[in-house]
Amino acid sequence: MKKTITFFITLLSLASFSQQDSHISYGFESNSQYYLDDSKTGDFLESNRFRSNNFFKIDYYYKNFYVGLQAESYEPKAMLNYSPNLDKTNLGLYYVGYKTNKIAFTLGHFYEQFGSGLILRSWEDRQLGINNALRGGRVKFSPKEYLHFTSFYAKQRKGFAVSKGNIVGFNSDFDISSAFNFENSSFSAGFSYVGRTQERTETNFDYKNSTNLFSSRVEFSKDNFYSNLEYVAKGKDAVIIQNQIKNAKKGAALLANFGYAKKGLGINATFRRMENMNIYSDREANGNIYNESVVNYLPALTKQHDYLLTNIYVYQAQPQVSFQDPSLIKSGEIGGQLDLYYKIKKGTFLGGKYGTKIALNYSSWHGLKADYDFAGFDYETEFLGFGQKYFSDLSIEVRKKWSKQWNTIFYYVNQSYNKRYIEETFGEINANIFVSEATYKMGKGKSLRFEAQLLATNDDKKNWAGGTVEYNATSKLAVYINDIYNYGNDNVDQQIHYYNVGGSYTVGAHRFALNYGRQRGGLICIGGVCRNVPESTGISANITMSF
Repeated sequence: MKKTITFFITLLSLASFSQQDSHISYGFESNSQYYLDDSKTGDFLESNRFRSNNFFKIDYYYKNFYVGLQAESYEPKAMLNYSPNLDKTNLGLYYVGYKTNKIAFTLGHFYEQFGSGLILRSWEDRQLGINNALRGGRVKFSPKEYLHFTSFYAKQRKGFAVSKGNIVGFNSDFDISSAFNFENSSFSAGFSYVGRTQERTETNFDYKNSTNLFSSRVEFSKDNFYSNLEYVAKGKDAVIIQNQIKNAKKGAALLANFGYAKKGLGINATFRRMENMNIYSDREANGNIYNESVVNYLPALTKQHDYLLTNIYVYQAQPQVSFQDPSLIKSGEIGGQLDLYYKIKKGTFLGGKYGTKIALNYSSWHGLKADYDFAGFDYETEFLGFGQKYFSDLSIEVRKKWSKQWNTIFYYVNQSYNKRYIEETFGEINANIFVSEATYKMGKGKSLRFEAQLLATNDDKKNWAGGTVEYNATSKLAVYINDIYNYGNDNVDQQIHYYNVGGSYTVGAHRFALNYGRQRGGLICIGGVCRNVPESTGISANITMSF
């Protein structure tokens, strides 16, 4: 396979010099870690202390044609808690295509999203270990600038192989306002279909080889108002509990978003209800811990916090059916969030010379209210019924510029986290988190940033404290040191400092970073999608280069 990769790279490189009206781009990323023994986080007991995830991407364009590939190397092994299917060195992606203003086609790997992603989103996130690209054929057709169609047939990437199931999709988007020349408003509609076909496992429950999902959506905006609505109907799919088919149920999702925005003021409200909305390209992948074979995109719709202590108790969306015991049954989630942004004007008592920015967010998520039959692994839900509370998060952020040199942020978060239903373990946590941040700009690209954090709770591992100091020596060079300390833990041996020290250097499109320290075990989340990581100590390095 290494010879195949070398051949493709050589071929693409030669092509870039042999044609006019062509160009070629390269990208390289390396994430490596050397794991160390640590009396607090534990000894490293796995093989290969040094582990590295590496990606080399090359794209060649000639007029309307393009061809590309991504070679990946996980040598000697992938970093901890990445899928075991990511092993050794191989071609991760390869594709060829043709594109004009009206038509485009792709053969090989591609990424796609229909609507908000409720029925389909394929994407890559290297930090989370996600790459669920589709491999097959796709055609896009735009007969008019306001009318767009997409269709494809593919299998989904799983490591360096593909899933068992076949995925077929169709999408249409119609910009009604452009078609009819609306002047003061925007109105569009869309319809999507996704089907997963896989050999049916013999069972007494009634479901077919194909599971079909249909989505319809509308978007409307006028002046300062905007809104969108999407509804998904999912056909019968096997309900798998502890690797066994226990029932077959339909699913559904409703997503609504409304907002108002003008200078100095923004309001946004989101509501979502999901019932049995998991869909995998491999039916038996239900509940996998590596985010593999996931066809749709169901992120947690909560505030995405920027600080270490605000990301200890992180909500994960709960769209799945789960029968763990008579006191722990789930069939989905219902809830939403509200965002409010307001800028106090300059020259007022509270605004001061530069004005003051205030952001408020509140999110709340519950299980679906339903009549559950544990013995029969069955249920009947109430469409707008709110059941057991899973999570709530209230945050207030105040940003204030005091002078040309000084900026501050004051941040407060109140969280309620039902560990029993989110993690299916035990416990409920109520926490208050306080953050204070200050940045001092010294001129000529230099700045100094400070953070102080406190998490106060009587539950779980009790209180935490944290802090960060970051120094930007130039626009290219930055160094930092941070620490979070679980000083309130009832177990003295678990009162651990999770310290880190490191820095980065950027030159042009290239970035180099080095870090030494401890990783707190738990969830790493990006955009509402999470990956579990174990506690560890080590030296990590990141290299990102583009040409």
